[in-house]
Amino acid sequence: MTRIAVIEKDYCKSTECNKECIRFCPGTRSGVEIIRMDEENKYPIISEKLCLGCGICAKKCPFKAIWIANLPDELEEECTHRYGVNGFKLYRVPIPKKDAVLGLIGSNAIGKSTCLKILAGRLKPNLGKVDDPPDWPEIIRAYRGSEIQSYFEKLSSGDLRVVFKPQNVDAIPKVLRGTVLEVLEHADERGEVKRVVSALELEKVLDRKLSQLSGGELQRVAIAIACLRDAEVFLFDEPSSYLDVSQRLRMVKLLRSLVEEQEDRYVVVVEHDLAVLDYLTDYVCVLYGQPGAYGIVSQPLSSRTGINIYLNGYIPSENVMFRSETIKFRLSPMPTEWKPEDVLVSWPDLEVELNGFSLKVDPGEAHVGEVVGILGPNGIGKTTFIRVLVGEIEVQGYAPRSDLVLSYKPQYLDFLREEACTVKEYLSRVLESDFESSWYKSNVKYTLGMERLYDRYLYELSGGELQRVAIAACVAKTANVYLLDEPSAYLDVEQRFLVSKVIKRAVESRKAVAFVVEHDIVVQDFLSTTIMVFKGTPGVRGHALPPRGLRKGMNDFLKDVGVTFRRDVQTGRPRINKEGSWADRYQKSVGEYYFPAPLEEG
Repeated sequence: MTRIAVIEKDYCKSTECNKECIRFCPGTRSGVEIIRMDEENKYPIISEKLCLGCGICAKKCPFKAIWIANLPDELEEECTHRYGVNGFKLYRVPIPKKDAVLGLIGSNAIGKSTCLKILAGRLKPNLGKVDDPPDWPEIIRAYRGSEIQSYFEKLSSGDLRVVFKPQNVDAIPKVLRGTVLEVLEHADERGEVKRVVSALELEKVLDRKLSQLSGGELQRVAIAIACLRDAEVFLFDEPSSYLDVSQRLRMVKLLRSLVEEQEDRYVVVVEHDLAVLDYLTDYVCVLYGQPGAYGIVSQPLSSRTGINIYLNGYIPSENVMFRSETIKFRLSPMPTEWKPEDVLVSWPDLEVELNGFSLKVDPGEAHVGEVVGILGPNGIGKTTFIRVLVGEIEVQGYAPRSDLVLSYKPQYLDFLREEACTVKEYLSRVLESDFESSWYKSNVKYTLGMERLYDRYLYELSGGELQRVAIAACVAKTANVYLLDEPSAYLDVEQRFLVSKVIKRAVESRKAVAFVVEHDIVVQDFLSTTIMVFKGTPGVRGHALPPRGLRKGMNDFLKDVGVTFRRDVQTGRPRINKEGSWADRYQKSVGEYYFPAPLEEG
């Protein structure tokens, strides 16, 4: 067995502890220097050759910054890259396929972005040789006989031009200046700016400066810039973030066109929306391991097989179980019959006018134990409706009930970064007595990984970590009504399902109701009891329909979008039908855009 010891420097705070890792290490106490401080006396260094593998240092570390793992010896020969001594370790590398789209699926901090950087040539793989990094000839020899060898040969010689759409699109206005049209025309190397603008519906923002764009608009501009380049390799890191369902489908068609309209191209995508990943890709690589410590890349699998394997948590070809619990879906959601006494929140016919935008809300009600999923395009009034329920926007004829306790997680979380405190201090302040409750500890603290974040300052957190803190602060509070605006943003697949489970537990155990704005159809299917559909013209006027059963609500929404979903036979997860396929044509002919049970083609 090969032993690896990883110290996550984002978590390690050696100046604020008593060096427990050194003090309690049995080997170090007996005179063998297994753990020592670095030259700057800032971080500990663990000798993996001398380490006993007892794991005492990991258990005693007050900040949970140390991971000790034992891996098969043969896996060590497949090490692709390591970030310094006791740093994150990546095993294997995804193998791009010509004229096909390859997807990467796995937890956050498992190595997906590292894979993209290696394929882009921005990070030269060191094969785990931290002190003596190899040059390109040695790297290519290490992969001789494999499909990735020829890719690295072309990449190292400059014969592959690579375009990389990064994950953090918020930084684009800091790098690029000018209007959207100016930026796109400057990026256009294939003379297709008009087609790409039309494909992503960017006509209305062409005259705006980049600094004036929303997150969804910036995402579409970033995708457009990448697609306008003339290159052989296109890499996209989380292209569906901030986009609504219709925009995600348009994005998929554009990215598919990159390999369908020209030969000898590679497209690799990191994506957490399972429906989009399934619809977009031909193959997927599953990444598993210990987030922040090490990641292992599976061999390419067909999209359906790879996603089902990820949901099952077991890779048969490698005989590896990386998750003990299988993620399961309801095959046939049954409508719930509510009683009059179950009504917890109700609203009359409402008219909202806000900055030139008008929203009409039909009368509706929500009941004890109900999770109302809210679906609709961006800019259609979903967040406005949530703010009306919370009381942030006053509307004639409606006011929140004074006897109800509301808990709200907003869409944008920048306000949290302004808090000069640790995660533990923030949660203990906003949750008060709920912070010490057994419900919080058993359902939120460990499920969402709050304990590891306790000693981190809010301004240090990544987008996904900040999202989990905001969700914890919302759901752990004892309330009657929970309102969450896009809770899956920045979260990986597994975290999205864990958050969904926590929300459902809060609603069921506290006899409450939840309103959840979410663009991920798979998450909405897993989480929601009923669906509230918003229609209209984005940015101009919106119309909110009352909550309806999951099947009816989804069917109405998908009919407007013009796409059909079927159920996977093996896992029951929703899958998008390819436009014009037998299943797509059949479901449209019978008016079932959201099929409640597995559908065999034939």
